[in-house]
Formats: sequence, C-alpha cells, structure tokens
Amino acid sequence: MLIQLLFVLAFIIIGARLGGIGLGVMGGVGVSVLTFVFGLQPTAPPVDVMLMIAAVISAAACMQAAGGLDYLVKIAERLLRSHPQYITLLAPLVTYLFTFLAGTGHVAYSVLPVIAEVATETRIRPERPLGIAVIASQQAITASPISAATVALLGLLAGYDITLIDILKICIPATIAGVIAGSLVSMRVGKELVDDPEFQRRLKAGEIETKHYELSDIANKGKARASVLLFVSATVLIVFFGSIPSLRPSFGGVPLGMPSLIEMLMLSTAAIILLLTGTDGMKAVKGSVFSAGMQAVVAIFGIAWMGDTFINGNITTLVGSIEHVVNDMPWLFGLALFAMSILLYSQAATVRAIMPLGIALGLHPMLLIALFPTVNGYFFIPNYPTIVAAINFDRTGTTRIGKWVLNHSFMIPGIVATAVAICVGLLLIQL
Repeated sequence: MLIQLLFVLAFIIIGARLGGIGLGVMGGVGVSVLTFVFGLQPTAPPVDVMLMIAAVISAAACMQAAGGLDYLVKIAERLLRSHPQYITLLAPLVTYLFTFLAGTGHVAYSVLPVIAEVATETRIRPERPLGIAVIASQQAITASPISAATVALLGLLAGYDITLIDILKICIPATIAGVIAGSLVSMRVGKELVDDPEFQRRLKAGEIETKHYELSDIANKGKARASVLLFVSATVLIVFFGSIPSLRPSFGGVPLGMPSLIEMLMLSTAAIILLLTGTDGMKAVKGSVFSAGMQAVVAIFGIAWMGDTFINGNITTLVGSIEHVVNDMPWLFGLALFAMSILLYSQAATVRAIMPLGIALGLHPMLLIALFPTVNGYFFIPNYPTIVAAINFDRTGTTRIGKWVLNHSFMIPGIVATAVAICVGLLLIQL
C-alpha cells in the first residue's frame, strides 16, 4: 500500500506542476498504474459531480458573457470608493460575495485591481485588503451552494440524510466569521504605507503611477442586470429545493436527486440568459469562468477517480491503521484535508479524493461539514493564480512573497480565517 501511496502522491505533485488540466490527466495516469500495475479494480468516475459542475459553470459563464460579472464589479467599485477607509473589511466581504454567488473564486480577478487602487489612493497598505480579499474568495467556496466543492460534499453525504441547508447553516456563518477575523488581523499587518521603505523607493523612482484607475461602463446594463438576477434566482431555487426535499418531484416515492435538479436548473438558466440577452454562446466559452471551471471538471475526473480507486482498493488496511487515532483526535483528519488541498490546488478535488476516507472511518457527517473549510489550504504555497494576480496588481510592492517563500502576504490572514472557521464550525455542530 505504501508504494501505491507514493505513486499517487507523485502523480498529484507532477500534475500540479503541469498546471491547467495537468492534475486531471495525471490522475488518469494514476488510475492506469493502480489498475494495470497493482491490480486494483477501478471505481466508477465521479460523473454526477462533474456534470453538476459543468452545468453551474455553463450558467456562470453565460452570466459573464452577458456582462453580469462586470456589472457586479462596477457595483463593488462604487462601494469601495464610497468607503475607502474601511477597505480592509469591505474588500474581503465583496470577494466573498462574488465567489458565493458565482461558485468559483476566479471571479475575484476583476475586483482585485480596484482594491489595490483604492487602498493606494487612500494610503492604506494594499497588502492588508488584498491579502484577506484573496483568502475570502477561497473561503466562500466552502459556503457557496453551487460551488464544485459543496456539490461534491453534498453528493458524498447524500446517504446520511444531509441536505444542502445542513451544510450551509454551518459553513456560511463559520467562513464569514473566519473572514472577519482575518480582516481584523490584517488591519495590523506590516508598516503603514507611508512608512514602508519599498513604497518610498518606488515613489521616489517615479514607479507609482498617479493616473486614476477606474472600470469602464457596462455596455448594456439591462442585459447585465438581467443575467445576474436570473443566475441568483437559480441559486436561490437550488437552496430552496435542496432544503425541502418534499418540494421536489417524486418518482416511486423517492424525491428527485439534487444532482439532476442542479443540472436541470443551471442548464436552463444558461439557456434563458443566452436567449433573453441575445448573447453569443461562443462568447461564454471564451470567458475566464468557463476556462477555470472546465479545468476543475477535468481535475476532479482524474484526481477523484484515482483517489477513489486507491482508497477502495486499500480500505481495510487504511481504516485498520488509522481508525483509532482519528476517532480519538478527529481534528487530525482536518489536517489531512488541509495538507492535500495544498497539493491539489482544488477544494472540490480534495473533497472527492479525501472525504470518502473520512466517511469510511466512521466520522460523523456533521463533523465532516465542520472540517470542510480546511480544504482551503492552497494559499499556503503562494503560486495560485489569484495570489499571483494580487501581487502584480499592487503597484506599491507591499503585497509580496517573502525571502523564505512561506512568509508571504497571504499566510497570516489565511491561517487565521481557516482556523476561526473551523472553530466556529465545531461550535455550531455542538449547538
């Protein structure tokens, strides 16, 4: 089993280094090796999870193509410029809301330059709002009812009478508490901007532009607004039907499953957006949301399939060797989720790869929900795209990677937000 585990970890590391769909295709290599070399029977690919993510991403991509995301960013810009002194608190709440609504953290790209600009103009150290804003966009993944990670967790816990509202009522307050705690800590990070030596150097060298940055107006606000309303309405319906199973159509006394419901609602929403706004479907395919989402689908396809095959083939040995330790100290399973998310760069892939082991170990479903935010660990190594983007958008040089790599601008807010979210989640499941 140990040799198999080393192969699995090697494929994950290689896939992460390849980037893009590399993680998914290396997972496919891993399944092949486990099957043909070690003789493990391959499990079924996570088809339902992949199709749910594809449906959600299709709707979000159509909203982006119709100008919906630009419309939301414009609203966020007005909010941040109206209250610049509170940007370290407002910026993460904005990126949290964006991710919560869209189901993907990549929507934060569009608002990061606004955050950097407003902070610089107000002479607030940009590292403070940018660091926690990126973390907030990750934390919201584990609270969004339509994110790939939440959908994956819901699918795994479906057999335990766990509804979507059971996940949301724990994870929404827990992650919001974590983000607020991270914001408060971030307010004290680093020197004041006017005292920062790197900012003073760039200022004297003329590297700080004085040109005012502002987003361009939305071409067609009516269409953009309509796309947002349609997408949000579909999200509300998913939460509504997911919370009250009796409202779903029943077949043979069994309510329609959430995977099918999510797929139908989101694909229908995508179609309605395209039809009502007159948006070209090819424009949706070319957007950043669709690209990032499809990468997640391929990643889950390969990695989750490999993880399921490895765990299923070694379940007796795995459970027997760590059952007592995990039952005595269940927080150790949270550390395993956190560590794997650092390697996988995907909350959804981490859930599908590792959560089945927690279920096999007999951990209570509500405990697994409370530990859910630990899958937000990919800020630990500062090479995720939103992290790199935030560093590049900060013209003052305060948002950076330190000399020792891990002492970067996102470490403190990330650790604080994740730790507080877990503590609040553990408290809530006791209540």
